[in-house]
Amino acid sequence: MNPQIDDGLPFIFLEPSCASVFKDELHELFPNDPRARRLREQVWLLADWLAANAQPDFAAGTLVGSHILVHGHCHHKAVFGGAGNEIAVLRRAGATVEPINAGCCGMAGPFGFEAEKFEISKTIAQDELLPAIQSATQETIIVSDGFSCREQISQLGHKQAMHFAEALARGCKSAALP
Repeated sequence: MNPQIDDGLPFIFLEPSCASVFKDELHELFPNDPRARRLREQVWLLADWLAANAQPDFAAGTLVGSHILVHGHCHHKAVFGGAGNEIAVLRRAGATVEPINAGCCGMAGPFGFEAEKFEISKTIAQDELLPAIQSATQETIIVSDGFSCREQISQLGHKQAMHFAEALARGCKSAALP
């Protein structure tokens, strides 16, 4: 990836935990490597990149009438500051958006699948996440960028969550990016 790093190209990720490897962990592993430092500054989550670079009218009005609940992935909160840009872009698209005020979903990668930790995983999910999911209407769109979060919502909340990009694509038939 040296040519892309040297050219300053953005590296746009969909999964917060994958992006955090390059934004946070790579630099910790190679603190004296200038490529790791440069790459760190070139890593974006999709919504963050759109919020910073898309035209102001990008997606405007494409999700009018949609009600969306947004759950932020732990890496998203810890490394990227949370789902604020997802919420902002979805609102700019015309949706009514509410953050789910939950901490971890309880899955934490493979943690929630381990038999001895399954009850802990369920307890964590029951704290705030699952009540918000279970009180959502059938028409409510549930957004979570983390694969493990979407799996937890599906398995314990019995609803299908989607990625921010999928929710945005529902309304965007064609939009010009910069």
